[in-house]
Amino acid sequence: MDALIQYSIPIKGLYPGVHKYNFQIDQSFFQAFENSPVADGDVAVSLELDKRTDVYELDIEFSGTLKTECDRCLAGISLPVSGEANLLVKLSLEPQPEEADVIYISPEQPRLNVAKYIYEFVCLAMPLIKVYDCEEDENPPCNEEMLDYLDKNNPDAVKESENNPIWDELKKLSKDK
Repeated sequence: MDALIQYSIPIKGLYPGVHKYNFQIDQSFFQAFENSPVADGDVAVSLELDKRTDVYELDIEFSGTLKTECDRCLAGISLPVSGEANLLVKLSLEPQPEEADVIYISPEQPRLNVAKYIYEFVCLAMPLIKVYDCEEDENPPCNEEMLDYLDKNNPDAVKESENNPIWDELKKLSKDK
């Protein structure tokens, strides 16, 4: 995790109040995590740390793009992602299990590495179905050959030019009334 040392925030000796940090994460960040679902991206992260007597509140906001394959046409796309998250850091002399939005650290810990939490929040912001409205792009990345193939070989598609006996029978029912 030496590649992630830049995401360590010195908390020992930090005066109470609000402190702001900015990070730019890219391919080297995602490669530091084993079996990452994201291989590359360009995401700007803004972190605000509010230090209080016995707790630190982290407000994380991020936006950018993740490089992935489109689930519709398999073309390489830059998928837009953005989000925000809150995380509480509590001080505890005894080890405590992490909770969803709360982590525990020793009061003697000199630094807090936030890379793991940034990584989790960014990965959770990636949609399950990786598509976006690329028609608005100047040069859409769509693989038109694949989209045409899918249109031609879709068994559920009903073409308007073809007569469908099911629809013909249903139309007769509506005319009988």
